[in-house]
Amino acid sequence: MSTTPVPAAAAALAAAVWLAACATNPVTGEREFALMSEAQEVGIGQEMDPQVRQEFGVYDDPELQAYVQDIALRMARSSERPDLPWTFAVLDSPVVNAFALPGGFIYITRGIMAYLNDEAELAGVLGHEIGHVTARHAVQQYTRAMGANLGLTLGAIFVPSTRGAVGDLASTGLGLLFLRYGRDDELQSDRLGARYAAANGWAPGGVADMLLTLGRIGEMSDRSGVPTWLASHPEPLTRVDEIRPVVEQLEASTPGDLTVGRNAYLQRIAGLLFGDNPSEGVVRGSRFLHRDLRFALDFPQGWLIQNSPEQVLSKDPGAEAYVLLQLVENPQGRNLEAMALEGMRDYGFQAIEGGVATIDGEPAFLGTFRGQLQQLGPVTARVAYIAHGSRVFRLIGFAPDQLYSSVADQLTASLRSFDRLSPQEAASITPNRVAIRQVAPGDTWQALASRAGAGIVEASTLAIINGYAVNEQPRAGDRVKIVVAE
Repeated sequence: MSTTPVPAAAAALAAAVWLAACATNPVTGEREFALMSEAQEVGIGQEMDPQVRQEFGVYDDPELQAYVQDIALRMARSSERPDLPWTFAVLDSPVVNAFALPGGFIYITRGIMAYLNDEAELAGVLGHEIGHVTARHAVQQYTRAMGANLGLTLGAIFVPSTRGAVGDLASTGLGLLFLRYGRDDELQSDRLGARYAAANGWAPGGVADMLLTLGRIGEMSDRSGVPTWLASHPEPLTRVDEIRPVVEQLEASTPGDLTVGRNAYLQRIAGLLFGDNPSEGVVRGSRFLHRDLRFALDFPQGWLIQNSPEQVLSKDPGAEAYVLLQLVENPQGRNLEAMALEGMRDYGFQAIEGGVATIDGEPAFLGTFRGQLQQLGPVTARVAYIAHGSRVFRLIGFAPDQLYSSVADQLTASLRSFDRLSPQEAASITPNRVAIRQVAPGDTWQALASRAGAGIVEASTLAIINGYAVNEQPRAGDRVKIVVAE
């Protein structure tokens, strides 16, 4: 530590900077140091909103979008920051998630909506995310990071060790600020969500109920490899008991009846897509099938698979080995070898060997390349460029040099498994949807799952999506959600 006195002018300048960066927190009313103005908040949200919509897709159900927006806007406009350009969207993603960008841009996935059981729980999720915005939690995170000279950490969603500059080989293209909030921020957003819900006529207990359901999801094995609500909102089960006194106080102090809205909610989500959307490709075990593009690919058995609109990425759960599938443009009709050499060179990879090949009757280039990836170091990649009609698919299986030989056969087998689907095979790929059924006497989750179709969804999943513990059975006469093939 230096013992040199700070000049008076420098001290005055530092004090001026500090005062200029002080703002009043809209929720607490307290002064806080913030290195992001409200205009900057809104600007970040406006810039990132198109990226979110492009990468996830917006769920094609205008009535459901309007339903969610109506509930959310009522709470946002009665919050401490009613004048933000509040924007809400249901994303076409099976992942159980909801998140907020700075400035009032909030998203909820159809995946999490399948796990909610009434309007009060929906209001709880939306109110919680609104609370992150009104309390300026992202701004506080940014300020702490900048104050420590760390900067913001962009979300490396699936392969953080290979995330670097735009265009990195394993980049998922999401580039989102998935902040992991601290416990105090989470508890504050729980309280705010309950308060916003109650102030607008919904039962505040929906916050506790949705935390309980999300906690049960967390207790189950999650092998999706993609960001969920649990990744950025930790410890939901431990927060259930802490929110209950707040709920009881709100219930006692709020005049009039509070709405749970179970039947209204179930009616709105009947027919909701559950799991992958066939128009974006579906995962069936270790096999990826695309209905519209009419192809299939087998990934190594047991590997994690992430499907996004931009690409499909599979990872060995126990090692840094990957298979990446992308659709690439070839407007000039170049030959596949030239495309492969140029495309991999753009990533900084050089060819070791390779040549023309045939994969499932389709012309292809198959080769081996070497290069460097951030944090992985020297990498060897097995690469295939496959012509499929007027399209070209790029398949890259890669691993660090020291690991590559042990997975090379699996990577090559995956690349060579590319398979054309007949029109009949493609037409048979149908989505799974949420349906509403009344429980008959003697029904169990196992029986309901079996009647819906073998392998569509497990009995434990049916229990959780209906707000039950996995060891509880449904009650006769209840209306419950099941999952059926279209």
